[in-house]
Amino acid sequence: MDIALATRNRKKVEEIKKIFDSMGIEPRFYTLDDFPECTEAEEDGATFEENAVKKALQIFKCAKMTAVADDSGLEVDALNGAPGVYSARYAGEPSDDSANSIKLLDELKDVPDDKRSARFVCCIALASSEGVNTFIGYVKGRIGREPRGSNGFGYDPLFFPEGHDRTFAEMYNTEKNAISHRAEALRKLQKYLKIKVTPPEASGSGIRFF
Repeated sequence: MDIALATRNRKKVEEIKKIFDSMGIEPRFYTLDDFPECTEAEEDGATFEENAVKKALQIFKCAKMTAVADDSGLEVDALNGAPGVYSARYAGEPSDDSANSIKLLDELKDVPDDKRSARFVCCIALASSEGVNTFIGYVKGRIGREPRGSNGFGYDPLFFPEGHDRTFAEMYNTEKNAISHRAEALRKLQKYLKIKVTPPEASGSGIRFF
């Protein structure tokens, strides 16, 4: 099974690979770095789903390979859902995790602890010869008052998932990947893939994907 991931974000690629491994699916992954002729899609959609679909279709058409793209971000209730689809570039271009976190903390500095609820959202888009399918995952939590932990990326050091007293960045990869928004979306994708993958005995020549 060959899958092109519509990203150059190494940390995101590694996280996706680890989640797939934990599910017992081991495709050959390619990224935009393997297709220098393919450009990154502009993330100008109004929703995570619009951006994910746009990215997946662009690499599918360019690489001529089944493609998976994700668009994810943080929605903070006290900020009316911001940073939302602008999560990666909240503090401006180029994308800077530290600057984004500093801006978020500054905007929440006067917000009491019981009003700092938030959720991570992930939309996975799968583009293939059969069309486009999307899978959405969520994880609820709250925003802390200072970064904690050195694992993960993005807003992970600020985000306490519901029911936990450690941030995503303080968790082991296996812990985070069991409950994260991306893991939930990928589990839904996994169920879809299991239906679409043709068993070896049916094809006579091993696994056939799309």
